[in-house]
Amino acid sequence: MQNNPLGISRIDHVSWTVERLDPAVAFYERVFGAQVLYRLGPVHATQLPDATDGRDWTEAHLGVKDAGLELAMLVLPGGARIEIFEYEQAPGETRSPATCDQVGSYHLSIEVQDLDAAAQLLRDNGCTVFERIAFSDGPTSGSQFQRFLDPWKNIFELAAHAPSA
Repeated sequence: MQNNPLGISRIDHVSWTVERLDPAVAFYERVFGAQVLYRLGPVHATQLPDATDGRDWTEAHLGVKDAGLELAMLVLPGGARIEIFEYEQAPGETRSPATCDQVGSYHLSIEVQDLDAAAQLLRDNGCTVFERIAFSDGPTSGSQFQRFLDPWKNIFELAAHAPSA
């Protein structure tokens, strides 16, 4: 029996932040085949009730003080759900996305049927596609992986696995 102290049933969704929500949603619909389940906002912390300890709603619930935000929940083919956030930014403010060597960075790996075709589609849609990683022996023998950055510098990976014998 597997140890499951949290009582995990499944991964519900993954989430990341983009600079502009509308173009990001359009990109994920066009390139990933995502469908919008719902959208919320725009809303600002001042429009929501404060927490019982007096902090504003976004600080108490999201760890971001006095935030304005909008979000979209999308579902990918196969059922995985992704939640995309856009946070208000002051005029001229820029935020740098995390790179894969930074603590707190992540990547979402997507298994695809045709690695070459998927990589080309990503290139054609403004993604930065890195060199392929292929394993000929060891525990991942026959598997291939290819990292890419979406237009907002979020880190992803394409995966293709050899059929099981």
